Amino acid sequence: MKKRNKLIYTVIGLAVIVGALALFPLFSHEESEDGLYAASGSAGRIEDGTGAGDAALAEPDIISIDIACVGDIMAHTSQVQSAAQGDGTYSFADNFEYVKKYIKAADIALCNVETTFGGPPYSGYPAFSSPDALAENLAEAGFDVALTANNHMYDRGGNGIVRTVEVLKDNGFVTTGSTTDGISPRYAVINVKGVDIAVISYTYQTPSPDGGVYLNGVRLSSENSVRINSFGYENIDAELLKIKATVDEAKKAGAEIVVLYYHWGEEYQLSANKWQRYMAEKSVEMMDIDMIFASHPHNLQEAEYVDGVPVFFSMGNFISNQRVETLGADKRYTETGVIAQVKVDYDRANGVIAGTEMSAVPTWVDRYSAGGKTMYSVIPLDDELETNAVLAQSGHLTRAKGALNDANGLLKID
Repeated sequence: MKKRNKLIYTVIGLAVIVGALALFPLFSHEESEDGLYAASGSAGRIEDGTGAGDAALAEPDIISIDIACVGDIMAHTSQVQSAAQGDGTYSFADNFEYVKKYIKAADIALCNVETTFGGPPYSGYPAFSSPDALAENLAEAGFDVALTANNHMYDRGGNGIVRTVEVLKDNGFVTTGSTTDGISPRYAVINVKGVDIAVISYTYQTPSPDGGVYLNGVRLSSENSVRINSFGYENIDAELLKIKATVDEAKKAGAEIVVLYYHWGEEYQLSANKWQRYMAEKSVEMMDIDMIFASHPHNLQEAEYVDGVPVFFSMGNFISNQRVETLGADKRYTETGVIAQVKVDYDRANGVIAGTEMSAVPTWVDRYSAGGKTMYSVIPLDDELETNAVLAQSGHLTRAKGALNDANGLLKID
């Protein structure tokens, strides 16, 4: 189904529409190929349940909703060691000190939790299990929704899948991407300013030699495979229909805005590959979705509109220990991430999106020494870069400026 629920209003156009509602049938209009009417050069539909698309427009009642999302949140061994406190507890709070103002400013903030809370012993790559304090500190930083569908979600087996969801929910998160029972909805809904927003996340599977579900080459039991949202590239059209069914269920349950997250692509690539492109285009064409956030490549990739729908092809690493010092000079892009932002103007009276605007705050992970410890801090590459206290201490301002140039070149947001 072609995406047709967006009315784009200009300031002048909005005034004209409000003043001309009563006369709307008298004016000429262009009917699109599926019987829906376009306004201001963009298609729109009144969701009156009839599908006719010819209901009279009510006077617009537009509110703005700011949605933010970040990419891979990883906890490698050195990060866990850095978070260790003298009393045996852990704290990652300092990691997010400089970005939390952006996270808290959003009406709803999403994060890809690419680790598990599988309990001790804690470990980083290749089998992640992080202290529960990370979930607490992410919530304190302002995140509302935890995306759990990624290739590391099974690092601690079925118990890790279940406990990760439980720990996140205990810390106030809405979660999507995995369930504890395999029968709960595969989407989450959160109410923002009176508008129900569905968030859906899916991860890629690694190739299957026998028809089973594999993550990172490990076969999941049937009990665990139904607990996760995943897709296989081998039969992608059928898998997209499966994802569409989840979107349809969310819409049927009352979702007015749908956010889709994909864990996809190839690691360390600087632009979207053919599978990412195909999935984005088909998702927009087939599904009633309003934006796509994505990650997994550990690098930033382009952000653009696909048939009017904002798509961030890869948001990169929000925090990790992947960097020049650990991977080599050609992997500097792993240090850079983004706070992806989509502003949605939603017309509550007519049940449509009046417009979207995508933007981004690039980020860079600084790793430095202080008090005999290795420290980590996510630095927003903003107007305060020159006066950032951590960069002044680490002496890494030049590297941060280079990361900003990289981010601008990769994201390509106009």
